[in-house]
Amino acid sequence: MAEAVEVRKVAQESGEFEPKIVAFLCKWCSSAGSDLAGVSRLQYPSNAVPITVPCSGSVSPIYILSAFNKGADGVLVSGCHPGDCHYLKGNFFARRRIYLVQKLLQFIGVEPNRFRMSWVSAAEGTKYAQVIADFVKDLKPLGPHGKLGAKR
Repeated sequence: MAEAVEVRKVAQESGEFEPKIVAFLCKWCSSAGSDLAGVSRLQYPSNAVPITVPCSGSVSPIYILSAFNKGADGVLVSGCHPGDCHYLKGNFFARRRIYLVQKLLQFIGVEPNRFRMSWVSAAEGTKYAQVIADFVKDLKPLGPHGKLGAKR
């Protein structure tokens, strides 16, 4: 953790933008995939703050809007692969809700690349690391987001 703070300090001093990501991770799959990436010592950006949720289907649009409003540059929702949900249909509900959230974010002026959904199982630590690396790469050209409703 101290290493991640050091990397951010160096990046800030050099003027390089490092995006802040809030990652809502399903307890049963994506969070375990995140843990696997860590214990496997995979190298990936430390930009994501993981928040474990019972199911990707339990992520309210209010949580996503709140993350953006509190200064997140990007928000990730990650859950079990469709058909593998611990709660049977939670990820199908999430997929439907995420589609509507994308439309809402577009309506209020948030760039589409600032929000992402992924399916990562407990055995896919490498995939989790790649999802985070790709998200950071896509967010860097967009620059800081700021709060919702703030003049840019």
